[in-house]
Amino acid sequence: MAIDAIVLNAADNVATAVQDLAAGQKAQVRLGRDISEAVVQETIPYGHKFALRPIHQGEAILKYGEIIGRATVDIQAGCHAHVQNIESLRGRGDLVKEA
Repeated sequence: MAIDAIVLNAADNVATAVQDLAAGQKAQVRLGRDISEAVVQETIPYGHKFALRPIHQGEAILKYGEIIGRATVDIQAGCHAHVQNIESLRGRGDLVKEA
């Protein structure tokens, strides 16, 4: 069975598209050997993320089981999760704590 998106850690709340996905598409999402289905609500370009469940404003975005950002607005399940609604928390000098 062909897959449309991957999830690398069971804690992740986003999946990564492994091909372009169309709004309304039932995407086959793989986590390890398990395949689940998610309905994509918006066009998702190859390599981009989409929410697997509703993510609330201010909630951590989890990919690889790690926090990669924070939602700047509510993100509905199946919606594109990218720079328009995620604030990156990596590589930001303003978040570094001084010793």
